[in-house]
Amino acid sequence: MLIEECGTLLKVELSVSAIVPPKGSPLGELAATVKGMVQAYADDGAVFAKKGDPINALASYYYGFGWLHFGMAYGILVHAWEQPACPFTAPTEKIPAPLAGRLSEKTSRYLRLLETAASSVARAPDKETAAGAFADRVLCAGTCYARHGKTLLARGEREEALASFSYGHGWIDAGVRAGLFIVTANREIFTI
Repeated sequence: MLIEECGTLLKVELSVSAIVPPKGSPLGELAATVKGMVQAYADDGAVFAKKGDPINALASYYYGFGWLHFGMAYGILVHAWEQPACPFTAPTEKIPAPLAGRLSEKTSRYLRLLETAASSVARAPDKETAAGAFADRVLCAGTCYARHGKTLLARGEREEALASFSYGHGWIDAGVRAGLFIVTANREIFTI
């Protein structure tokens, strides 16, 4: 998928996603925050793309998708269509060769960031509750995308790996913002 198309897809998906909980309720406020974060990452990605920075555009768009899909999975956002679109259905556009060094550095940094995020949180709700089970699911999403990204990285698919790491970190960051995790270390890497 072209990076620009990914940004367009994120904006479309956001536009057809509605907040479920009542306005002013704690979950309504969280849903509004999630939508706001998705919008911010879509806007950031567009700015990066306009400036000719496809690496940061790619990372921003996939991070936004992580937040958006978290909101849908948590049940605080509902999609107007039966099935939300997935940015992972087509190969990611290749970054131009002159930017290979920057791509390599960013991909390695985002892998470390995702692994740090996953190891810096602990489930807040009791494991026997629905919220506890969802917290485990969120952490699983983050760690699964970290593993998948490492596999892609080993195959030399850096663009796909960066997308995977960004997406997984978006899930964990949204989970922290939702109160599903206690931050045990590295508080500065989360948007709280």
